[in-house]
Amino acid sequence: MQSSPLGGHDGPYAAPIEVDGIRVLPEWIDYNGHMNVGYYGVAFDLAFERVLVDQLGLGELQVQALGQGPYILQSHLNFLREVKADDTFCFHFRMLDADQKRGHYFAQMKSASDHQLCATQEALFMNVSHTTGRAEPYPDWATARLAQMVRDHAVLEPAPQVGQQIGIRRK
Repeated sequence: MQSSPLGGHDGPYAAPIEVDGIRVLPEWIDYNGHMNVGYYGVAFDLAFERVLVDQLGLGELQVQALGQGPYILQSHLNFLREVKADDTFCFHFRMLDADQKRGHYFAQMKSASDHQLCATQEALFMNVSHTTGRAEPYPDWATARLAQMVRDHAVLEPAPQVGQQIGIRRK
């Protein structure tokens, strides 16, 4: 496997990958006294960036060195437990699928204090050239790393939130 000039590693990857140390900032709290819905996306994005940079050598490093980077195409969030100011979290990431241009992941946000599940995110991302604004294949080393991560995460039990449709459930 061609090694990355940008960091990260070739695996094996932890299953799931854990990211910790993200805290709810006071400005993320809304008039209901809990974290505003929009900031869940921010928290998941901050954690995902750490997976991209620390594990895969992608993300901001990739943009700076190669002029390309991941864009989120679709995201589905589930809100399972109220989150308050100064709460801290750990995130569990699993790569579900990947090809030369795209990746599909699932992440869980858990309370750092009691490990209770607070929210989940399922997302699809794509590598995009910052020059053309169009999809572009990842470098071979990145495609190989994503494929390795998918293989390493295949041992995890399926999460019930993956692939859920949104709608009003009727009896």
